[in-house]
Amino acid sequence: MNGGAAYVVMIMQRRTPRIAEEIEDEFGTVTRYRRHPNGRGLVATDASVDQTAFLAPTVYVESGARIGRGARIAAGTWVDREAVIGPHAEVGASVHVGAAVVIGESARIGSHTKIGARATVGSGARIAADQRIDEDAVLPQQSLYGAAA
Repeated sequence: MNGGAAYVVMIMQRRTPRIAEEIEDEFGTVTRYRRHPNGRGLVATDASVDQTAFLAPTVYVESGARIGRGARIAAGTWVDREAVIGPHAEVGASVHVGAAVVIGESARIGSHTKIGARATVGSGARIAADQRIDEDAVLPQQSLYGAAA
């Protein structure tokens, strides 16, 4: 390649934004993520996030997860594989939403909460900050967990 063509390629590489990012886990599995247009959170390419949902830039949404209309997810939160977050739900900062968890419509999850795999949080439920929800737990609709949330 001559000098002029190499320069053009270099300029194009600098101007072309990355469409996807790849992250390799400790087992050698590579997952591709794309930035969500509303908030810039990272979403696995086979996850589904409604365009009206807000994902802070440091949010990770794993494979198979689904996030509904108008949901809001704060910084540092990790939504694990196959989890479902319903419409208008609010998830605080640094929350781990475990694998296959279901969070109902308009539920609110406080910051630094850990929700175990396969747990269900009913519609409108409120979980205070710094809580630990066991695997397979079921929190009914409109329930309060921890200090008044």
